[in-house]
Amino acid sequence: MFSIPLGDNARLRPLEPWQAEEFLDHMDRARDYVGEHIGFADRATDLGSARELLTGYAQKHAADTGRIHGIRLDGTLVGGVLFRTFDAAAGNCEIGCWLEPAAEGRGLVTTASRCLIDWAFGERGMHRVEWVASTTNARSLAVAKRLGMTREGVMRESFPYRGVRQNLEIWSVLATEWQPA
Repeated sequence: MFSIPLGDNARLRPLEPWQAEEFLDHMDRARDYVGEHIGFADRATDLGSARELLTGYAQKHAADTGRIHGIRLDGTLVGGVLFRTFDAAAGNCEIGCWLEPAAEGRGLVTTASRCLIDWAFGERGMHRVEWVASTTNARSLAVAKRLGMTREGVMRESFPYRGVRQNLEIWSVLATEWQPA
């Protein structure tokens, strides 16, 4: 199976529907923390819904409109990165991430995101990679900054999450600006 070393005994691998139980276990460990900003915590609440979420990404992968990858530390799923959207014809995609607290502070999300961005630009010829996060999600915004992305602005109250309209920051990097790993 495809697997990329991230250092610190961590690996990046695709997440697939057959891994729904592992994904659910991970969400159960991280639900409160991840759920502060990421809807996966509310969407994957039992085995069926976890499988449905991963099946949706398998369908996106098959249609070339998205992908999801897990970050494993010492063999345990602790987070992931994904292409939430992927439009090869337009050359635009959006990358996102999540991580449970036990794996923080190791640079895993930054390294995994760099792998996906390298692939998007180098293999797929994408023109623009976006990063969209709530203005209150300091950890996510710090990753966008570490990746060398440019903050483009804020979409005010553009997204309802758990009954509260969120301000979303938009960050991006263009292929001509990207420095591969």
